[in-house]
Amino acid sequence: MSILLNVNNKDHEISANPTDTLLSALRGAGFFSVRFGSHDGQTGAAAVLVDGQLMNSDVMLAGQAVGHKIETVEGLNPGVNELHPIQKAFVETGAIQSGYSTPAMILAAKALLEENLNPTEADVREAFSGVLCRETGYVKPVEAVLRAAAYLRGEDVPPYDGPPIVDATFFAEQPPAPEDDGPELAGSGNPTATQTKPQTDILLTSGVPETAVVGKPETKVDAVKLTKGNPAFVDDIEMRGMLYAKLLTSPHAHARILDIDASEAEALPGVHAVIHYKNVKRVKYASGGQSYPNPPPLDQVSFDNKVRYVGDRVAAVAAESEAIAEEALKLIKVEYEILPSVFDENKAIKPGAPIIHDEDDTEKIHDASRNIVHHIQAEVGDVEQGFAEANHVFEHTYYVHQVQQAPIEPHVAISWWDADERLVIRTSTQVPFHVRRMVAPLLDLPVRRIRVIKPRIGGGFGVKQEMLIEDIVGHLTIATGRPVRMELTRSEEFRSSRTRHPQTITWKTGVMADGTLHSMRMTVIGNTGAYGTHGLTVQTVTGLRGLSSYNCKNREFDCTVAYTNLPVPGAYRGYGGPQALFSLECHMDEIAAMLKLDPIEFRRKNWVQAGDPMPIAPLLGEGEKDTVITVPLIESCGLNECFEQGMKAIGWERQFESGWYEVPGKPHLRRGLGAAMCMHGTAIPGLDMGGASVKINDDGSFNVLVGATDLGTGSDTVLSQIAAEVLGVPLEDIIIYSSDTDMTPFDTGAYASSTTYISGTAVKRAAEQVADQIKERAALMLELDSWHDIRLENRHAVAGDGRSVSMEAIGLHSLHQDQQRQIMATASYVSMDSPPPFAGQFAEVEVDIETGQVTVTKLVMAVDAGVPINPITASGQVEGGMVQALGYGHCEEMIYNEAGNLVNDQFGPYHIYRADEMPWMQTILVQTNEPTGPFGAKAIAEIPKDGVAPAIANAITNATGSRLRRIPFTPPKVYNALQRIV
Repeated sequence: MSILLNVNNKDHEISANPTDTLLSALRGAGFFSVRFGSHDGQTGAAAVLVDGQLMNSDVMLAGQAVGHKIETVEGLNPGVNELHPIQKAFVETGAIQSGYSTPAMILAAKALLEENLNPTEADVREAFSGVLCRETGYVKPVEAVLRAAAYLRGEDVPPYDGPPIVDATFFAEQPPAPEDDGPELAGSGNPTATQTKPQTDILLTSGVPETAVVGKPETKVDAVKLTKGNPAFVDDIEMRGMLYAKLLTSPHAHARILDIDASEAEALPGVHAVIHYKNVKRVKYASGGQSYPNPPPLDQVSFDNKVRYVGDRVAAVAAESEAIAEEALKLIKVEYEILPSVFDENKAIKPGAPIIHDEDDTEKIHDASRNIVHHIQAEVGDVEQGFAEANHVFEHTYYVHQVQQAPIEPHVAISWWDADERLVIRTSTQVPFHVRRMVAPLLDLPVRRIRVIKPRIGGGFGVKQEMLIEDIVGHLTIATGRPVRMELTRSEEFRSSRTRHPQTITWKTGVMADGTLHSMRMTVIGNTGAYGTHGLTVQTVTGLRGLSSYNCKNREFDCTVAYTNLPVPGAYRGYGGPQALFSLECHMDEIAAMLKLDPIEFRRKNWVQAGDPMPIAPLLGEGEKDTVITVPLIESCGLNECFEQGMKAIGWERQFESGWYEVPGKPHLRRGLGAAMCMHGTAIPGLDMGGASVKINDDGSFNVLVGATDLGTGSDTVLSQIAAEVLGVPLEDIIIYSSDTDMTPFDTGAYASSTTYISGTAVKRAAEQVADQIKERAALMLELDSWHDIRLENRHAVAGDGRSVSMEAIGLHSLHQDQQRQIMATASYVSMDSPPPFAGQFAEVEVDIETGQVTVTKLVMAVDAGVPINPITASGQVEGGMVQALGYGHCEEMIYNEAGNLVNDQFGPYHIYRADEMPWMQTILVQTNEPTGPFGAKAIAEIPKDGVAPAIANAITNATGSRLRRIPFTPPKVYNALQRIV
């Protein structure tokens, strides 16, 4: 059946039923800028304009759109290499990260600007309020719309230079965050201040050499295609004969499958395969996307005869349509024996708790009879003796909860047989090479017969550092011989993908009379849910971050990792660091208060600096892999400057002014300021490896091939900048292709904040080899005896005597004219160093002492990430990371009923911050020169997740005197805490 729709001022006869959603009809007609985020309109990713009004096409029927004017982003594109002013502004300001929700944001902006060419920032944020973005923090998209408005008003808009670069003296004279918070904004009971303007500053330090491309706010290399909504993501392809897969999951938290009967489902017309434990070979694996060999235990199979959480796999169906597949799921008969369940990590390890893994074919579980997956111990010095020697000993216990990464693009994968009968898996993954290796034994195929392609990813944040659904589509393609597509629903994304590990963390700390830390014990009970994926390594990172941030003579980590019947935690941006830093930085504030010490000075007295060792690091490696052999030394640290500048930006001294804690005219509100020190890591030493290849083309441009995975972080751009800097060409002369296991060099993947440091060094080394070859060719062309004095700049090889040849001439000469050869090189890199980035995180809050409502009004983060290769993408990482961390500490929470069923498995009930709810934010990049990093760079992607929750907690205490040791800080928790001190 077909219907007639007017899309972008043209009539289209579209093959669809009137009862299909407008989303499916438009995507079926090739309008791929309209994207799936949920079925209820909550994400806004499927937004289109209908008669000029922003509407969600995922909750609108195609028949309802007949006779109306529909606009998608494709209709804004004037032509190849041309952009609408709104698109242009998005590109210039770096408002695009993954780009998944960018088309919807652009349409929201268009609707606003057609009504109001002089919008305020509040107007823009209101226009964006229906489009969720998990990446940008909304800062740069808002700036883009204000810039686009100026274009459309016909103003002479100055070139966009990116974040301001200021020296320390000038920056120190800048005023603190504005006192006037502006109007309160509606939404979810969390009114917050509007952002007066996007705030990012770079604080320069000496010792950083001048560069031409590196360190500059270059436009992202993928910005144009993403802002135009071009097909770029996994689902943006059409395949003849494609089948659609749906997953049957367990309704029980713990049960044994006594029998499964799929005969009625298999008989349903349009169903091509049903797979389950009876017809899929039992092969043990661990799903975490980690280096070989995967950390134990291998406690999963594709389909098991036991389910261990609500949402666990039971069966999968491949059918001619999603509707048929969903109907088939209802026809599968499953007989369960319901078993007792346990959800709390502390209860799970007690005698008598139900045993979650009682199978006899899983090895290397520490103690399956007690649900203990791992027990991790590490000690430096003698902690007990240290406690005896200390003048003061303090002990506090903290609780961190389960949250979901919530990328707007859910997990999606498509598999098919290619012409050579090799299995191709196109998937939204952070770890394509790990997926290929891990899925091979499950499918009973050799690695050489599998190709994994990673297109653009609509957000990852660690949840896609997993081999999650690739085996399912692979099994179904093998069973049917047809292409198979599988995309998780939003509910399945919450229940059946991955989450952050809950933990119970106890600190016991001995302090000397002068405030010196002398002995610290960190005891952790980690909750790894039903399976142990990432259970070991997240917890070791918790210990490493907790016990490396401050100098202390004696330190001990004691961690028990417990199985429970919760949905499975895995990797999430920060990877154990946010849990550690929440507990540690609250603990440090509590100790300072008890000792009547200034909390910043107490930290400063004890925090690590350049030249300090991290003695516990060699004891907390990746399980059986000795990744750190010697005690690492910190070689760069900007903590002092981070805190100095962050305190000035937040106006730290205001709290000492009379009456500051009260809000004029609002006697029920109390204001407070809080701070947290943050320290993270850069790659996994001795383990993470990245490869790169570089070659010259006829016109003097260069192809760069990398296995590194760009999640929207801008790594393709950063790696291209590194290559361009070495080769002496502008960024536009670099063509980068990434993440295809057949075509690109190996890379461990996008995790552990490794890409710039590891893959960037690989690119730099490959480019340096190519640069030497170019110089040799230039010497041949210029008839020079030596090439060592030749330099590369401005698309030329320039000899010491001033003569030069262009890159294009070198490309043509080397490929076509004389002593022909392909100028190219490959390189790879693995580092034994993991230089830590540092940060100072600051928060201002207002607490309603009558209701417990906490409003976060200001966030400031000053970050030392070495040299930011691209200040725009670097600041964007901080802005987006802070907002995710804000949700972690303030409002996000997975809530279960007594049966272990998640009750808030949709956006809305699971609340993530909207554009109109944001606090005033400022990012400060404190530039240091890390000697081990490419052009002085360190990591930046994960550290923004670490400090917001403790800074908010400390601010609440500063405002009210009440200490909360459990996140998130929802009104009931805060209210109850306030009642305890009344």
